[in-house]
Amino acid sequence: MDVKAETIRRQVRGRYANAAKTGSGCGCGSSCCTADYSNEELARIPVESVLGLGSGNPVRHGELRSGDIVVDLGSGGGIDVFLAASQVGPTGKVIGIDMTPEMIARARAASTQSGASNVEFRQGMIEDLPLPTSSADVVLSNCVINLSPDKPAVFREAFRILRLGGRLVVSDIVQEHPLGEVKDVCGCVATAMVRGDYMGTICAAGFTDLEIVEDRPWLMGPEGRDASAITIRAVKREQEVDA
Repeated sequence: MDVKAETIRRQVRGRYANAAKTGSGCGCGSSCCTADYSNEELARIPVESVLGLGSGNPVRHGELRSGDIVVDLGSGGGIDVFLAASQVGPTGKVIGIDMTPEMIARARAASTQSGASNVEFRQGMIEDLPLPTSSADVVLSNCVINLSPDKPAVFREAFRILRLGGRLVVSDIVQEHPLGEVKDVCGCVATAMVRGDYMGTICAAGFTDLEIVEDRPWLMGPEGRDASAITIRAVKREQEVDA
């Protein structure tokens, strides 16, 4: 067992279990952890799913279509699951994966109360997804992969479950240079990767056509931007067929 990895997971699980129980976000204030959701978007989802734990709005850049099968890695209270479900319609489905039992319970309760019929929440590790190979059209994640102690495994799993032509859309935190030990109220900067390494890890998993569709400061230091909130879109490219 990787003791360091398990320690990180235990800390993350404890923090997000508390958020699920109290209905509060990470406590950073208005400067971060407030994903950019419009009033119209919020009107389409259960209020119980909105915990203020994101760093972007990956659904907005997912180009979701009716009938799509969507998987949300680290789905928390389900905000992006419910928003995506409103776009894929009754012939589509959105599956949220989260390792925290309290988050799964909160999301399932919100699903029951809202009557959503095309959503599902499963407890599991995003480094070892409880889903079949080539079963999803889109994989989303919002400010979660930065917390994983094995980010390459997360992207390999995302690649595995996507069908050919499938899309990865991730909002996340990246460091702009190695920060070492950092005071981090949110807990999302200290475990984040440096931008170039993060992008390289996505490519190493097999994804192509990487595009940064949102990029804004997240943590400022004496010399400028220390960390950024970015949203990345990438593709599991269709294989070429020899003539």
